[in-house]
Amino acid sequence: MNFKHKYVFLLPGLIVLIGILIFPIIFTVRLSLSGWNSFNPGLDFIGFKNYVRLFTDDPRFWQSFFRLSFLAITTVFLQYVIGFALAHMVWKDIKFKRFFRVLFLIPMMTTPVIMTVIWRTFFHESLGPLNDFLSIFGVQPPWLSSPSLAKVSIIVVEVWQWTSFMFLLMLAGLLSLPKEPFLAAAVDGASPFKKFIYVTFPLMAPISIGAIIIRLIEASKIMDTVFVLTSGGPGTSTETSSFFIFIKGLREFQMGYAATASFTYLIIMIISLTIIVKVSVSYTHLTLPTTPYV
Repeated sequence: MNFKHKYVFLLPGLIVLIGILIFPIIFTVRLSLSGWNSFNPGLDFIGFKNYVRLFTDDPRFWQSFFRLSFLAITTVFLQYVIGFALAHMVWKDIKFKRFFRVLFLIPMMTTPVIMTVIWRTFFHESLGPLNDFLSIFGVQPPWLSSPSLAKVSIIVVEVWQWTSFMFLLMLAGLLSLPKEPFLAAAVDGASPFKKFIYVTFPLMAPISIGAIIIRLIEASKIMDTVFVLTSGGPGTSTETSSFFIFIKGLREFQMGYAATASFTYLIIMIISLTIIVKVSVSYTHLTLPTTPYV
């Protein structure tokens, strides 16, 4: 068979890639170099004025970025720990194992916006069931009107919603592990704790890193939870980068400046995730130790 023109078959995919990925990025860059706003709609070229403003005269964007970083790292860490623990529990021979597998996946099956509305009612200071219960002990925390507690509320909702995704990946990884290292550890008299530390955890490292990176990418786009639960408040204390761009672009109609923030955020995330992947890859070579388990 003649494959002389085989690259022609790549054209449809290439055209789709250009249409849905490359063109929007190019247009965003062009838009970021314009002064498009509600008073002056158009792609008039203003050079790098938007970038100068972003880097020198707008601490709000950088505050929202560092706030997002904190929320993303915290939620993903908790999702990983809880998801791994639940997966390890179900992986073992326990009663009602199939029931727990389905039960732990329910949060992921629900619509995030609808569940966030329910959580907002749950956290309501005067009408919410949580404060009704806590009032028995004489406390009624201002969950959504305190800057620190509002962040805690977002973390709780995100952990509840997406721990099931981490649980699913961890369980799939545990089910794919070879049995030989565990048999060898059992022969050596390793305790369950040492089996986990020296066998299970190292073998799960590649899957763990992949799951964490996937969730970090998703967590870096936290928007719906913030929008429904706190609307970035109180003040701007829970405003994330995505929500900041939404405010600038679709509420204040500063389209040129919003495009500048979007492209800057994209570059920062590409660099950050590249560094995370590079550092994480070095840990994928973990193997069973040569030292005794006991």
